[in-house]
Amino acid sequence: MRPVRIVHLGLGGFFRAHQAWYTGAAPDAEGWGIAAFTGRSRELTDRLNRQEGRYTLIVRGPEHDEMAVQHAVVAAHPGTDLTTWLDLLARPQVSVVTLTVTEAAYRRGRDGGIDLAAADVGADLTALKDGGGIGTVPGRLVAGLATRRAAGAGPLAVVSCDNLPGNGEVTRRVVTELAAAADPALGRWIGEHVSFVTTMVDRITPRTTADDVRAVAERTGWADAVPVVTEPFTEWVLSGAFPAGRPAWDAAGARFVDDVHPHETRKLLLLNGGHSLLAYAGSARGHETVAEAVADPVCRGWLNQWWDEAAAQVPLPAAEVAAYREALLVRFANPRIRHTLAQIAADGSQKVPIRVLPVLRAERAAGRMPAGAVRILASWIGHLRGAGAPVNDAGAAPYADRAGSVRDVIALLAPDLAGDATLISAVGRDLG
Repeated sequence: MRPVRIVHLGLGGFFRAHQAWYTGAAPDAEGWGIAAFTGRSRELTDRLNRQEGRYTLIVRGPEHDEMAVQHAVVAAHPGTDLTTWLDLLARPQVSVVTLTVTEAAYRRGRDGGIDLAAADVGADLTALKDGGGIGTVPGRLVAGLATRRAAGAGPLAVVSCDNLPGNGEVTRRVVTELAAAADPALGRWIGEHVSFVTTMVDRITPRTTADDVRAVAERTGWADAVPVVTEPFTEWVLSGAFPAGRPAWDAAGARFVDDVHPHETRKLLLLNGGHSLLAYAGSARGHETVAEAVADPVCRGWLNQWWDEAAAQVPLPAAEVAAYREALLVRFANPRIRHTLAQIAADGSQKVPIRVLPVLRAERAAGRMPAGAVRILASWIGHLRGAGAPVNDAGAAPYADRAGSVRDVIALLAPDLAGDATLISAVGRDLG
């Protein structure tokens, strides 16, 4: 069995199609096993463990599927298994911790730091000081790093793979602030021994269906209970140090750069922002998937309008941005990738601020009214009012309570824009 040298939090389809795939495709893969933890559930872990971590990756192109068994995950654990989590992080051979936990899981306050006023974060702070169960992602990381420090296990890298601008700095801040609140010496130790790597990740991974499970069995003869479906395209851009080593991900196609920001901005605004537009405006037109929405000439026109606005904020050559837009249209239009708009619409309160507000602010500062950005914001408010995809967002309540007033939603979402009467009127007109 491959030795566990990577611990991952957020065991799901995207991780298994992306970071686990890169690890398995690296030429030194035999030396880098992954122990992966779910958020809380143990159903997936039980199924994976019955298969010794193996699963089929279905790469779904426009015309046919390619299937390959993946071996990088050597153990799966429920997120509630704190004992195993702490044991693994105390091992010197564990060199990397990776995360795919969604934007909301970082438990940030409005200032971007750890939200110590939140009940779950406060409970974790008490547990870190006095013992007890840990519930949040920052809490689990701090508890693991405290155990590592006590064991003298040496440095390691923490690698966020979530769609957050500057995700390495976001992770560093919430972890070090929570650690310092629990034990100032631990906060200092983390600052000296733990690197926080910034990344941009990209691979569309829809939910696996019963038909996908049957297709694997029919084609391969193996009754794989947990295959993963993904698209042919994949991208991973990283920046930061790995003080205890890493797999040769670059040999598998990952790129290591000095500054992830331009690539991150391109992806957040064009791909993720485009997804949010289709999720809210497209689902309100009755579409269920990205491919259905992008085939609608009206939605396609809205998408290009948004991309025209967003492209101005992407610090990359115009030709590169144009090529990325063309590639996105091909990816979005793939009819064999059933990427549901309801899945994308989830957690809008966390996604809209980072995908839409940078463009909205820049355009208003330039004296322009960005119709594409206005449409996304208006469609999201419509979504909160009950249009299109159902609301599935733990942070939606304050916005839903104010959804009857465009001004009140904008005041909560972006206080600096609350006095922009022209913008408020434009959003109101788009809502109808």
